[in-house]
Amino acid sequence: MPLKLDDIDRRILRALQRDGRMQNLELAKEVGLSPSPCLRRVRILEDAGVISRYVAVVDQAKIGLELSMFARVWLTAQDAETIDLFIAAMRALPEVVECYIMLGESDALLRVVVADLDDYRHFQSTHLTKKNGIQNVKTDVPSEIVKQSFALPV
Repeated sequence: MPLKLDDIDRRILRALQRDGRMQNLELAKEVGLSPSPCLRRVRILEDAGVISRYVAVVDQAKIGLELSMFARVWLTAQDAETIDLFIAAMRALPEVVECYIMLGESDALLRVVVADLDDYRHFQSTHLTKKNGIQNVKTDVPSEIVKQSFALPV
């Protein structure tokens, strides 16, 4: 069951989504609390799993991963064993940064980050295969990133 969030909780979440390294004193000032109650609220949000972890957002191009490819995947079967095989395989691949089991035309949607088209071609021929429960793959190449956000609208 979702945690009931009040306006202060939402302000805390918005601030931490913008800057997860924000010091408690700065956060407290921004949300209109003294430091102790602010820290207590952050701990409640963490303990409830609302804040699941803190991460650094890395610019993929600056570390040589120039391309994000979107792969629509059709599995060889719809049974639990095939789906579990596919899920385990995708979780083990660092190039797969997002993986969704879909309802609709395809069975799964992947976002794969690679250096270039040759790397993607190698990745696809090595990992997006029948051995991982995959029957067919259609790849889409984005031409421009219009918006990319990791912040949820709270």
